[in-house]
Amino acid sequence: MSKFCRFCGKPLGENAKFCRYCGKALDISPTVPEAESGKIDAGIVAGKTAGTPEAARSSGSFYLYDFFKSVTRQSNIPVFIYLILNVFIISGIVILFLGLPVWAGGMAGVVLYLISLTIALSPIGEWMLRRQTKCQDISISPNADRLTKLFNRAYARARQQNPSIPEDVKLYITDEPEPNAFATGRRTVCVTQGLISLPDNEIVGILGHEFGHLSHHDTDLILVVSVGNIIVSVMVTVIQVLVAITEVIAHIVCAFMGDEGIIGSLSITLSRMMFNVFVLGFMWVWTKLGVLFVMKSSRENEFEADRFSAELGYGTYLCAALDRICGASHMKGLFANLASSHPEKEARITKLRQFGVEYYQGPVM
Repeated sequence: MSKFCRFCGKPLGENAKFCRYCGKALDISPTVPEAESGKIDAGIVAGKTAGTPEAARSSGSFYLYDFFKSVTRQSNIPVFIYLILNVFIISGIVILFLGLPVWAGGMAGVVLYLISLTIALSPIGEWMLRRQTKCQDISISPNADRLTKLFNRAYARARQQNPSIPEDVKLYITDEPEPNAFATGRRTVCVTQGLISLPDNEIVGILGHEFGHLSHHDTDLILVVSVGNIIVSVMVTVIQVLVAITEVIAHIVCAFMGDEGIIGSLSITLSRMMFNVFVLGFMWVWTKLGVLFVMKSSRENEFEADRFSAELGYGTYLCAALDRICGASHMKGLFANLASSHPEKEARITKLRQFGVEYYQGPVM
């Protein structure tokens, strides 16, 4: 049975809580503010969403279930494959250099991964991510009040749509001049200084998109892959250091062996060169595979996050924001990487229209 908006009469999805056309709330608790209301920050009280169902408060206990459910989404299949490859590589290195049985090495690799992942998903890991991405407390911005109200507006709607979004997500800002925003970890949404130049509704549309990433656990999945990359890189580095130390010792021994030592020293040097070629080749292939798999999933997840924002009623505003800020860019560093993982704006706007968003050219105020 089709569901229609009681305000504008447009057709909607069965589970929609907000009209993607007019942005009105559909049969939800009045404690959640509407997008056009002047009381846009009333939905978040002391870091928690007002009117949140009781079941949502205990959603943390189902986090792992929600996470693994999200990991196995069709859009995440490429990165899930890469994740499995990471585990196999870690286990293989453990088996090879510790001489463990296959089953024991496999278990050791999984345990090592899980320990590192636990640290990464902890508040310490979240703090490190914010340091790496240069996030600063929103209070340093002269526009803190404006941005916080817009953030709370999107936050309240997002938690109504998906109560599994954590109750203590916080807003941060960076000094980047390019209009942009990103979610990282489990509880961090960060906007750039350049985003302030956009109209309020477009900022809310972008924030709705970032909450889509948190809702789908996209940031957690990238974190899981990053942890695997770090473990593999550290293991390979340790192996290279051990090989270098062994080579030095072997050359010293060969120096006392006369003519045979010279031949032995040349053999050691040749072996080291072959080892370096193998390691560098492995790292190159492994990195390229990672980029291929992760970027494929990332582009698909961008469409899903766009859809989440549209389901909150912000689709038209998001289209306008994409039209305004996506184009020729001179971004570097983190944001260049983010841009390379995103589909073209035309594809995203087309997809949003397919979701039912009505968009016209020009700024939406």
